[in-house]
Amino acid sequence: MSITILGIESSCDDTSAAVVRDGVVLSNIVAGQQVHQQYGGVVPEVASRAHQVHIVPVVDVALRQANIAVNDLDAIAFTRGPGLIGSLLVGVAFAKAFALSRGLPMIEVNHLHAHVLAHFAEEPKPRFPFLCLTVSGGHTQIVLVRDYLDMEVLGSTIDDAAGEAFDKTGKLLGLDYPAGPQIDLLAQQGVPRFNFPEPQIPGLDFSFSGLKTAILYFLKKEITANPNFVTENLADICASVQERIVLILIKKLKKAANDMDIKEVAIAGGVSANSGLRQALKRTGAQQGWRVYIPRFEYCTDNAAMIAITAYYKYLQGEFVGQDVAPAARYEAVSNR
Repeated sequence: MSITILGIESSCDDTSAAVVRDGVVLSNIVAGQQVHQQYGGVVPEVASRAHQVHIVPVVDVALRQANIAVNDLDAIAFTRGPGLIGSLLVGVAFAKAFALSRGLPMIEVNHLHAHVLAHFAEEPKPRFPFLCLTVSGGHTQIVLVRDYLDMEVLGSTIDDAAGEAFDKTGKLLGLDYPAGPQIDLLAQQGVPRFNFPEPQIPGLDFSFSGLKTAILYFLKKEITANPNFVTENLADICASVQERIVLILIKKLKKAANDMDIKEVAIAGGVSANSGLRQALKRTGAQQGWRVYIPRFEYCTDNAAMIAITAYYKYLQGEFVGQDVAPAARYEAVSNR
């Protein structure tokens, strides 16, 4: 008997719906929100209102593209958290109403758990146990993945995330939001000749607040001496910042792999689309004898396919929720050490 699941993702500023049958992605539709560029970051109230506009059309397209009728669905899955509470509320409310009207069971999904399981959207798939470096605008974690539903956070950021460091640097440089992809493109044209400090955080935890502060004071000092410093050195600044962030991430991941004696290593989350990180992981993997797993770009950023895939494995275990479920801005479904 086939299991067909409709997934909904609305944790931040992307509205997404996907259909997965027996763990195979049939459709994965994402509607972005360009309106936030003029504000230099995601405005929660604006995001939640945009989700209300997008969610019905996105679901409709996902079902039609998958050639699936509503009556063919066995469950509806949704992101419960973590994320922006207003954005999550739209997705959760839609899922509850949809499930109630069709008599379907509901499956809640942790957004970070789903990023890890995005690797099971297509081949090659990691073998258990594996390590996953999950990096995004709001989170940076090293996760030990023992099974589809058995994960442990070995290390996480104690302050800011890697993606935030990229975006805040971009703002200092006068780049449009989101700055991460622009820094990546500019870094490919530059030389990493500026030295930024490496946070001295013990164990497998991360910190990026100090790096952000160091970049701020570096730019202030250089601009005081030369008002055109950023314009004249933009590509090299981006290359230097990107190199430092990537080195911080790879160094911790390497330590985790050595400590756990694991050769299966993956990356996930929005920042895993960064070309510098992807190349560094491949190089390190070749040096360390790792089997490296890097998702396609569409499975790096927020998407509903990863939600529906996670829900498929939860469906097999009978992990359903009732109509009293509520969104959670902070939601720790992945256990900490």
